[in-house]
Amino acid sequence: MCGIVGYVGGQASLEVVIDGLRRLEYRGYDSAGVALVTNDGLFTEKRAGKLSNLDVALADVETPPSTTGIGHTRWATHGAPTDRNAHPHLGRQGRVALVHNGIIENFAALRSKLEAAGHELESDTDTEVAAHLLEAEVAAGADLTEAMQGVCRQLEGAFTLVAVSPDAPDRVVAARRNSPLVVGLGEGENFVASDVAAFIEHTREALELGQDQVVTITRDEVEVTDFRGNPAEGKPFHIDWDIAAAEKGGYDYFMLKEIDEQPRAIADTLLGRLSETGQLQLDEMRLSDDDLRAIDKIIIIACGTAFHAGLVAKYAIEHWTRIPCEVELSSEFRYRDPIIDRDTMVIAISQSGETMDTLMALRHARGQRAKVLAISNSNGSTIPRESDAVLYTRAGPEIAVASTKAFLTQIVACYLIALYLAQVRGTKYGDEIAEIVGQLEEIPAAVTEVLASLEPVRELAREMGAARLVLFLGRHVGYPVALEGALKLKELAYIHAEGFAAGELKHGPIALVEQGTPVFVVVPPKGRGPLHDKMISSIQEVRARGARTIVLADQGDDRVLPYADQLVALPTVPTLMQPLVATVPLQVFACEMAMVKGHDVDQPRNLAKSVTVE
Repeated sequence: MCGIVGYVGGQASLEVVIDGLRRLEYRGYDSAGVALVTNDGLFTEKRAGKLSNLDVALADVETPPSTTGIGHTRWATHGAPTDRNAHPHLGRQGRVALVHNGIIENFAALRSKLEAAGHELESDTDTEVAAHLLEAEVAAGADLTEAMQGVCRQLEGAFTLVAVSPDAPDRVVAARRNSPLVVGLGEGENFVASDVAAFIEHTREALELGQDQVVTITRDEVEVTDFRGNPAEGKPFHIDWDIAAAEKGGYDYFMLKEIDEQPRAIADTLLGRLSETGQLQLDEMRLSDDDLRAIDKIIIIACGTAFHAGLVAKYAIEHWTRIPCEVELSSEFRYRDPIIDRDTMVIAISQSGETMDTLMALRHARGQRAKVLAISNSNGSTIPRESDAVLYTRAGPEIAVASTKAFLTQIVACYLIALYLAQVRGTKYGDEIAEIVGQLEEIPAAVTEVLASLEPVRELAREMGAARLVLFLGRHVGYPVALEGALKLKELAYIHAEGFAAGELKHGPIALVEQGTPVFVVVPPKGRGPLHDKMISSIQEVRARGARTIVLADQGDDRVLPYADQLVALPTVPTLMQPLVATVPLQVFACEMAMVKGHDVDQPRNLAKSVTVE
């Protein structure tokens, strides 16, 4: 969600901060602002809307020199997205500027106490409460670091706080609880940010912070403490991608680039997974083989697109390991009193590694002594740090809000975990595992083949730009693909789209079909026998009621031709691999339709890349 940048060094802080915020635009936001420490005190400017509005406002004023500053892009929670509610917020006397990501759950009680003490708060946000509390600590004699520690002890909820003050002109102080914050380690300069993309142009050395920690940065030093002021340590790590990976590279949108990057992302996720002895290996494994052999149930927790990856994974996990597998929405998981114990494995899927619903579900699972394995694309993020084992997807930075390459690599990661469990538990022989890994290694070429054949899909999207309802049907692993196709269309084109298990059509959804209704149908590979036959029957059912059928089926599947108004031919792959090729045309269709409608493909309305509040 919100993007945060802080800088201390020898460069002009405004330029560094604005550039960092621009690299965080993909997270989704509705206002932006900066605060600079100058010789004359604090300089602040903020505007509702995109960064371009802030650029215009800054162009109209003379910005004083500064080498210390903070910036923020806000996704509204408390208070509407207005100039008044945009960050940074100032303390009562303007001696402290603060930006904030997350939600302060006890802000109402704290605000009441401040107002009773004579404070006049100008915004509707929970953030301004923290700014006033911080300045009160400074006014009482605490330095900025001590003040931050004191304020954090008063706050409840999830938050990242970053502050500057002219009383400490050479430092930025930040804190985190249940919300992302990382330190960039430069030479003669240091950074804090909610994402390494903000400072990747300047340094690829970083420091991950633990839970309930405060960090103070100056040009030459980084000091970490806990909320009580006790010394603490962060964990250094190297960022293994560079600025070029976060640039559009000639594409009109990041999403177009990321769709085309999928073959490489899948290949990278598979790279080096087999040891010299042919054994599968994960990135970080803190569970013994005995722990894994004792597992009698697997629960996958995830949100949105990651949830759909989990639905696909369920088929493979149960098929290869013979362990019962459930898939749960993270936001619902801990509120239904799930039955979990020390023999349960919970697989938490999150591209950012910071998804708050998934993090809270993970913590509930750990509280019940379940084993937790994380799948994430973000090294050093919270969810992997708090898990017993980790597999990183290696998709590289995904900037567009609507997920593409993260989805496919999450499926691949889930398959690798299923095979790893099968290896440990002996439900698959080594040669069987090697054969399946070999099938996975052929998928990048298959996806490349799909990408080269999609101009008819783009033409279809341009032709169907006025459609108001699109349906998606699938069976088996094609059902989650249908759900994902519908989600992409909702996210990007802002039209009503629904995905259904094809067998459920006659139980109600077929009432939606009328003359001309577009229906995408994901047909199982032709070797699937009865499942393939039943899918053809479903196509006939919707065609009989006037539907326009767009059929995704194997190349050479002649049986579907009489029932397809438009055929999208897919490379023939094993059934469990089909989602990795069948999803791609649906991504391209949604992206093209959004462009036809003139929408911002990378930053759909009302959405954020990383949802860091519950």
